Amino acid sequence: MKPSYPQHIAVIMDGNGRWAKKQGKKRTQGHKEGAKIVRDITQWCAEKGIPYLTLYAFSTENWKRPKIEVDFLMKLLEKYLHDEKPVYMKNHIRFRVIGDISVFNTRLKNAILELEHATQNHTKLTQILALNYGSRDEIARTFIKLAHTLTPHTLASLTSQDIISMINANLDTATLPDVDMLIRTGGEKRISNFMLWQASYAELFFTPTLFPSFGKNELNAMLEEFLQRQRRFGGIE
Repeated sequence: MKPSYPQHIAVIMDGNGRWAKKQGKKRTQGHKEGAKIVRDITQWCAEKGIPYLTLYAFSTENWKRPKIEVDFLMKLLEKYLHDEKPVYMKNHIRFRVIGDISVFNTRLKNAILELEHATQNHTKLTQILALNYGSRDEIARTFIKLAHTLTPHTLASLTSQDIISMINANLDTATLPDVDMLIRTGGEKRISNFMLWQASYAELFFTPTLFPSFGKNELNAMLEEFLQRQRRFGGIE
């Protein structure tokens, strides 16, 4: 089955720190530059008519980084949400977050919730930031939800397809389509606990380009390749 345009693109934004090091700058400068690329990618998706874009911004494992870097990332995120609000409003982009934001400070949580609320009726593009997100954590949280609602008697009557549907309905991404195209920048060839369930049949793209150097030309080339691939979903041509 030859694909049409992807409905959902997901990006693992890797290489900010290494980009900064190559430039002789602090790692934090790489994160600042990466934030600019987020805007470019978002606008590119909106121009192409791609409905959903998910960006892996902060993982459950990123807390292992030095505290000074984590603190900077939290402040940068809060600033980004405030500074980019006019862009979301002007371009009719909806903003959403997946992941466990309960651990964030009150100011950051409020900034997230306020932007989600302000853009909830926008329909041109939905941009999703994965914050304090890990796919295993998401699936574990989903099973905890289901465990509180299912009795042994109910479980006994369910088919595997019923259970798959229930998991889909309780993931952070419950209202989103599965990922069609998953991109990782920075040279690593793994998906690092990102949307393991949702990317089951995603087309994978890996590039050595560090995220702050990633741009529309490379995205366009990837899209052209995506359109040439055969997506069989377990079937035959």
